[in-house]
Amino acid sequence: MNKWTEKLMLLWDRLKKIKHIGLYLALLLAVIVVGIYFTTLSSSKEENPSTNLDTNTQTFSSSGEYITWLENKLENVLGKVKGAGNVEIILTLDKGFEYVYATEEEIKELASGGSVTTTKVVLVNGQPVLEEEIFPSIKGIVVVSQGAEDVGVRLNLLSALQTVVSVDSSKITILEGN
Repeated sequence: MNKWTEKLMLLWDRLKKIKHIGLYLALLLAVIVVGIYFTTLSSSKEENPSTNLDTNTQTFSSSGEYITWLENKLENVLGKVKGAGNVEIILTLDKGFEYVYATEEEIKELASGGSVTTTKVVLVNGQPVLEEEIFPSIKGIVVVSQGAEDVGVRLNLLSALQTVVSVDSSKITILEGN
């Protein structure tokens, strides 16, 4: 016999002497299976952006584009609610996007002892520096759902909307569709 075969035989003999080796191997196999299951479960959740309403990765050229994007996202998500059926959504906004630009103040002392403060927008390469983009607040939501005749479905839709877009229930109307 060669050297490797002898070592394997010696290892096998040692393993056979361990009490309850079958139990240890079954436990090890169970831990491996559970680890693989949770790894694939967490990676599949990360790869499904269809239910993610994160606007940080989106850019919108107008409030209308933002409304369309948000309506489509919400229709996609709410259409998956058990019993909801086909869902259509209409959103209205209080006002459009608001932009806060970086400014700098210049204080000039006057000969009379007073001062004058002027505020200027900071420009970089001729463009104003954007400090913050404030998304429009939602004024109201109308949802038309085939399954809205069921009170449970209606409550689930309402709860989902309140959670995702932080709108008071008095601003949400859910109607039964055909």
